[in-house]
Amino acid sequence: MEISEKLLCIFSAEIEKQDDSYVIEIPKRELDDGDIELEEVYRAALSSPLSSTTDDQPKSEQDLSESSHPKSPHPGPPATEGETRSVEIEDMGEQGDGIARVERGYVIIVPETAQGDRVRVKITDVRENVAFAEVIKREDT
Repeated sequence: MEISEKLLCIFSAEIEKQDDSYVIEIPKRELDDGDIELEEVYRAALSSPLSSTTDDQPKSEQDLSESSHPKSPHPGPPATEGETRSVEIEDMGEQGDGIARVERGYVIIVPETAQGDRVRVKITDVRENVAFAEVIKREDT
């Protein structure tokens, strides 16, 4: 899939029915980052749902699709200790660690990475609002 240079943000969300229309909730962090603003009109694109996995996808992507449709309104963290997954480092933390965001805006902190790095990580510690991971492989970008 080709991604436009005009892309302002990317996140995962469910489509919800609200009265006679359907709504996609935009995470607050997307407005906090300053790339998009309230009261503006934006073009949106949707990609295939995470639940449409195939056998040739890595197991962590299949696991991701299963956890992306929580059954309770307040699910736990979308990561588990020992899990491996591919992430892109989107920002840098105050301590110089890389920050990746995954489903529902959940943050994974990855030391020894730089913004824009695409890495395969192993989750080493999971907390309610953040996880910590170590790089197991650097992927080509």
